Amino acid sequence: QVQLVESGGGLVQAGGSLRLSCAASGRTFGRYGMGWFRQAPGKEREFAAAISWSGGSTYYADSVKGRFTISRDNAKNTVVLQMNSLKPEDTAVYYCAASGKSHISVVVLTTPDEYDYWGQGTQVTVSS
Repeated sequence: QVQLVESGGGLVQAGGSLRLSCAASGRTFGRYGMGWFRQAPGKEREFAAAISWSGGSTYYADSVKGRFTISRDNAKNTVVLQMNSLKPEDTAVYYCAASGKSHISVVVLTTPDEYDYWGQGTQVTVSS
């Protein structure tokens, strides 16, 4: 079992940057594909970025491509989402998630159903 705790959210002006971190418990962290999702008020949870168990493959939603970067450190059981050039429409609660389907391509890890564990979320607010 994996427990996930996000941190790093906050309030930032448009054009600014934030760095979200997700700390995972458990000795099998390196076996999981990891993803970041976000959910704005009144909207469904949407995919932002995913990374393979090794960190060798990443995949991004079109809405964040070129602005967000996902990375992981398996030795430290952490996954990071670096968010640059933030826009007001990036405002949402951001969730870290772990998928036991590490054998499949990260391109498939784009829906909540592919994930087994979730963090509690961290709020990101981008002011215009």
